Amino acid sequence: MAEQRRIGYKWNLRTVMAQRNLWKSTELMPLLKSRGINLSESQVYRLVTGTPERIPARTFAALCDILDCEPNDLFEPYIEMRAAKTADAPKRPEDLGVKPGNPIARRVRIVQDDDDG
Repeated sequence: MAEQRRIGYKWNLRTVMAQRNLWKSTELMPLLKSRGINLSESQVYRLVTGTPERIPARTFAALCDILDCEPNDLFEPYIEMRAAKTADAPKRPEDLGVKPGNPIARRVRIVQDDDDG
């Protein structure tokens, strides 16, 4: 079984903007528009404050041009989780503390109380 990895990423647009003295998402709108990227106010706000799942390559390139940065300044991938190549699970029930004829779960019967009072 091959090693499995879940990849995450950190979106640093807000930090890079602050380093360039751009503090509001509305300041980014005309700069994007001048490069042919027409996004609404709410779309730009979500781009700045959130972590986008998808971003068009032209928008990404425009952000790099506006902020005079490299793509890896805005987008920082990392490994969220790494699974082992082989599982280290017990091979026999006895290794878990389960004995033959002594099941873990038992049948239960619920009896209603007689309420005479």
